[in-house]
Amino acid sequence: MDILVMSGQTGDGYSPQGLGSDGEGNAQPAVPDARVAAPSLAGLILAGLALWLVTGISPAGAAPAADSASATGASALLARHDALQNQLAFNPYKRPMVIESSRTSGDVKGDIYAVVPHPFGVTSAALAGSQGWCEILILHVNTKYCRVAREQNGTALLMNVGKKYDQPLADSFSLKFAWRLEEKNANYMRVLLTADTGPLSTHDYRIVLEDIPLESGGTFLHLSYEYAFGLAGRVALMAYLNTAGRSKVGFTVTGKDGNGEPAFVDGIRGLVERNTMRYYLAIESFLGSLATPQNGQFEKRIVDWFTASERYPRQLHEIEQADYLDMKRREYRRQQSGQTPGPTDLG
Repeated sequence: MDILVMSGQTGDGYSPQGLGSDGEGNAQPAVPDARVAAPSLAGLILAGLALWLVTGISPAGAAPAADSASATGASALLARHDALQNQLAFNPYKRPMVIESSRTSGDVKGDIYAVVPHPFGVTSAALAGSQGWCEILILHVNTKYCRVAREQNGTALLMNVGKKYDQPLADSFSLKFAWRLEEKNANYMRVLLTADTGPLSTHDYRIVLEDIPLESGGTFLHLSYEYAFGLAGRVALMAYLNTAGRSKVGFTVTGKDGNGEPAFVDGIRGLVERNTMRYYLAIESFLGSLATPQNGQFEKRIVDWFTASERYPRQLHEIEQADYLDMKRREYRRQQSGQTPGPTDLG
């Protein structure tokens, strides 16, 4: 249980030049590409320098800061897509996806870059709403509850995380994410979630989701998941990784084991890679359910999330399908009923 929340042809036949369909034979409508609407970073710098040399006006005074940040974000993400084309096309994941992770002495971060066969207009509209994020987060095996709260200083997602089996909310850990839609326009979207504290003495959680349209009609997504830990957090994490998490690994291949098989990253980097993948699969399952009639969307999401996670049993298998589906149905009914967590938080 994780309570925190390479080459080979892909089975999807992904081509960086175009998807052509949504994977079920449905043609995708044309969507404006970010490379048309968003100027390159080099272009922005040169234009700003020319403006300063000719007029003496600083680049900051030439356009609103938000417009500049949006253009830079879209351009940077497009450049990342272009740099990752080979890895998106050839990887072990059987989908156009790249997983990365890093660790310092005090924090850890996981990143997933992926192409999804949904138009940017669909993905950005669906992911730009706070309620949709509770529909996403509840799919994670360790999420027990999620509710949107409108507060004086903004929107919050009130979550509870716990064990991989059904448990009272009072026996789980409460986690409060500040949720903010930082940018949304025709060529770029960015959502930020932050939390001050988490389980096992971790802190400073940060989840970022950003996306851009592609010429293919699909969407390029980047999901980033990171958190920090001090001495107490490091001791707690090491205790978990040396007991219940001892045999668990991530997705990055670090070499070969004694039998010549791939050896995967373990420890804290393995932990963050597993959870980043779980959250990404939840986003993918959420997007894949949108064309389903509303009364069948949740059932499709939980089936699709479990099916997708079982493609990577070495990393993600935690629970049998019947147990997962039964647990999530109960948790979702509790979430929809408006029941709130009890007064005790056990972290």
